[in-house]
Amino acid sequence: MNFTQSFKLAIKSLLLSKMRALLTMLGIIIGVAAVIIITSLGNGMQNYMNAQFEQLGSNLIQVMVYGRGEGGTRDVSTEDMYALVEKYPQYLSGVTPYVSATAKVRQGTEDFDRTSIYGVSEAFYRADTQKTMQGSSLENGRVLRYIDVERHQNVCVIGSYLAENAFRTDPLGQTISVSGVPYMVVGVLAESGDSTEGSVDDVIYIPYANAQRLGGGYGDMYLMTSTDRDTASAAKGIIENRLFKTYQSSDYYMVMTSAEMMDAMDSMLNTLMMILILIAAISLLVGGIGIMNIMLVSVTERTREVPNAGTAAASSSLRPALPPPSAVPSASYWASSWPTC
Repeated sequence: MNFTQSFKLAIKSLLLSKMRALLTMLGIIIGVAAVIIITSLGNGMQNYMNAQFEQLGSNLIQVMVYGRGEGGTRDVSTEDMYALVEKYPQYLSGVTPYVSATAKVRQGTEDFDRTSIYGVSEAFYRADTQKTMQGSSLENGRVLRYIDVERHQNVCVIGSYLAENAFRTDPLGQTISVSGVPYMVVGVLAESGDSTEGSVDDVIYIPYANAQRLGGGYGDMYLMTSTDRDTASAAKGIIENRLFKTYQSSDYYMVMTSAEMMDAMDSMLNTLMMILILIAAISLLVGGIGIMNIMLVSVTERTREVPNAGTAAASSSLRPALPPPSAVPSASYWASSWPTC
């Protein structure tokens, strides 16, 4: 049997068992589609997270101080962190407190309950990259200045979501209420997310001292930058030594560079990918079992037909063979052979 005959026989079998062929195709399609979709989602998530971390830059350092030393008398102030940058300018280029506050945000009669409020200094906006330390660009207006932070002025920079939804016109120069206190909008950040409620674009930045008065945060957080990518590790060591000198234990603080954050996120994503691949493998296994079941039914039905075919062949072999027509004596032969009186 050549290829053409085999192909025709396969098509004929599919047409004779349409439902069986459909179920087999569904098992294959669903299994393969599950693998492709899950793998694509995992890769897309990993690429998105890598892109977000690349916006932060390779010289960003996050410092989290979430406890006091023994006896509760030791602590590191904002001035200490500023002094550390001034002492090591060859390694550290900037620092800003990053205070998370909880307050009610209102514009007119509309409340924005999911808006994030952060207190920062003028160093939060990096002049060399024309972006904030978190990778956002300025679209309109200006950023917070030293005089704003020093005098605790009620000014703010808002995200694109608030600019589009809280104000019907240009928000620059208008006010928005934060915990009942009006803050004048001096700058608007460009869209960096999906500009929806609760996203990275639904945010307000105010001077950090103002945010500390609002409260709601836990611990002290600082965003620091090293002079370049190569000095990030050395800058991290300097910060850790300073904090350890104060707290005498590494249990009260955490220092992490952007490269370390990316590595940690990659590790988490790789674990998630393994779980997704396992789920896809289970889908393939279920589809394969379904296909094997259908094939088993097909083989079983064909196996039942084999004894019937053998019985029919045996019955035909037991029947007496009839002589061919030429071997049967004719009527004239019998007449001539019949005896006469």
